[in-house]
Amino acid sequence: MPIRIPDHLPARKTLEAEGIAVMDSTRAARQDIRPLQIGLLNLMPNKERTETQFARLIGATPLQIDLTLVRISDHKSKNTSEAYLASFYEKWEDVRSRKFDGFVVTGAPIAHLPFEQVRYWPEMVDILNWTQQHVHSTMFICWGAQAALHHFHGISRKKRQQKAVGVYRHQTRALASPYLRGFSDDLAIPVSRSNDIDPASLPASSGLEILIDSDEVGICMLNDPKHRALHMLNHLEYDNRSLDDEFRRDQKAGLNPDRPVGYYPDDDPQKEPENRWRSHGFLLFQNWINEIYQTTPFDANRIGTAKS
Repeated sequence: MPIRIPDHLPARKTLEAEGIAVMDSTRAARQDIRPLQIGLLNLMPNKERTETQFARLIGATPLQIDLTLVRISDHKSKNTSEAYLASFYEKWEDVRSRKFDGFVVTGAPIAHLPFEQVRYWPEMVDILNWTQQHVHSTMFICWGAQAALHHFHGISRKKRQQKAVGVYRHQTRALASPYLRGFSDDLAIPVSRSNDIDPASLPASSGLEILIDSDEVGICMLNDPKHRALHMLNHLEYDNRSLDDEFRRDQKAGLNPDRPVGYYPDDDPQKEPENRWRSHGFLLFQNWINEIYQTTPFDANRIGTAKS
């Protein structure tokens, strides 16, 4: 089944060129099923690239999806025009009365700031609390995952001595989890973060379950049944050049960045990076959406209620 996204969204041409099924509102209205409602709170500066990455994964499911792009209400973007945001995005305050089957909260390039010093943190807290009554299942990514773990469980981040950047080997730790159905025992996942979550800091009563981790860079993904959430600290949504663009950007800024680990063929930045995680990215989102489809109430009004 196709994903329904706003007509004229730039991501549409990219997705269609890749063979992802996309539909317009007229065609969607003729289908006598309830589409899954999925929201994407996009906190990244490059909105277009990030929305394309996630729409690519969400749109690969055989189910019909209505994707709503959401932005922080009280925040002016420095990198995306207001006209673009007004055309394709909803402010969170305008969708807060709605119910969503699934909701994705992206990372944000503000890992150096304490959460309480982030200008939109008060609204972020409202959104985190809102997911518990208005969203059936939430996937928090990178900074979004760190923020949710801090808010819901009081878990502090641990600053790394050196930022982890590259494609690292990871291991699956809970193959019986429906979210890891079909996963390999060992897989490559892109990483770009300066903070870790110490396994010893996970409260015994939290119910948090480590699904994927790495001997080199620690916890990658946690299941949080109490809050109907997945916390993904790394980036299966990244495309081939995401880490390369970060590397070139930091070089240009004079930050003397380390070369991403395990990323360039023969460790040569002049060679085109290879995508060795694409299949697991698609698999994760298909598993997540399938689990939503199997468990979400048909009556969307019941989402987030005790009986849902």
